Amino acid sequence: MNETIETKTPIGKQLKSMGEWKPASYLVFNKKKVELVAKITIGRESDNDVVVDNKLASRHHAIIQKIKDAYFLKDEKSTNGTYVNGVKIPPEKYVKLNPGDKITIGNMTLVVS
Repeated sequence: MNETIETKTPIGKQLKSMGEWKPASYLVFNKKKVELVAKITIGRESDNDVVVDNKLASRHHAIIQKIKDAYFLKDEKSTNGTYVNGVKIPPEKYVKLNPGDKITIGNMTLVVS
């Protein structure tokens, strides 16, 4: 049997579990959690899944789309742009999201968790 310190000791098992990658499952903003689903719309209008109450946000600002096992963000030609970790993303291009990424729309920041 091929046993290592990782499989034999409690500390090794704990270290192994800490290194496991866990996919993103929700957005956090204003102390609220929104579960990531197949498609989430973000913007100022009330028909969006995530409503951003800020004049810097466009009515239909951005979308988050699940493609296979990953989530991608797309700016919907917004007036003021969409930022991921402080970098403006190009309009109409999908950008892959990772856990911990910070999405900024207007003065609101959403964290992928």
